[in-house]
Amino acid sequence: MARNSSAVVYQRIAETPIVPLFFNADLGVAKSVLKACYDGGIRVFEFTNRGAEAPAIFAKLTDYCEQECPDLVLGIGTIYDAKQASEFIQMGADFMLQPFTTPEVGEICAKHDVPWMPGTMTLTEIRNAEVLGAKIVKIFPGNVVGPAFVKAIKGPMPHSKIMVTGGVEPTHESMKTWFDAGAAVVGMGSQLFPPALIAKQDYQGISNTISDLIQIYRGL
Repeated sequence: MARNSSAVVYQRIAETPIVPLFFNADLGVAKSVLKACYDGGIRVFEFTNRGAEAPAIFAKLTDYCEQECPDLVLGIGTIYDAKQASEFIQMGADFMLQPFTTPEVGEICAKHDVPWMPGTMTLTEIRNAEVLGAKIVKIFPGNVVGPAFVKAIKGPMPHSKIMVTGGVEPTHESMKTWFDAGAAVVGMGSQLFPPALIAKQDYQGISNTISDLIQIYRGL
């Protein structure tokens, strides 16, 4: 079951609303990247369910967090159906993200008090997800809709909490643009973890980037 309550998850997100998204089929690499983010100041991390190895690796990462990253909340992304949702909740997922909205996944998350962040793109989809219980909805891909779309949403839906993934860059300009537009949270994957950096195993470089990014956010 989830290691942290939903209240703790939402608190961590509010404190540092930057969520790294990462998948690697090598457990050692996954652990090292997670720890590098943690050492840089991140307290919310999404491991992405992108390969056959993902469940086994995620189960080991939850154990690793208990020992090495005790106040990190670890979530799982790219969940397709209720069966997957149940399996990852049993492994200890603290929160769950989808690229789309599946009501059955929302029901499973509600049953276990696990925050659910479904993917949406239109105002109707956002509202439907909120009615189903989502307190934070994911706009994906952000680079397609753009910050102006998020800003427009906040007019008729000022209380909606939006996480943007896709198109967010680890720069002051990008961060300021998205947060000024009304994003409550941003998610970043390949922008934070370019293949060359992973290949070189430059985990200190990742920690430095994360630390700089948190300072950028706090200075906005």
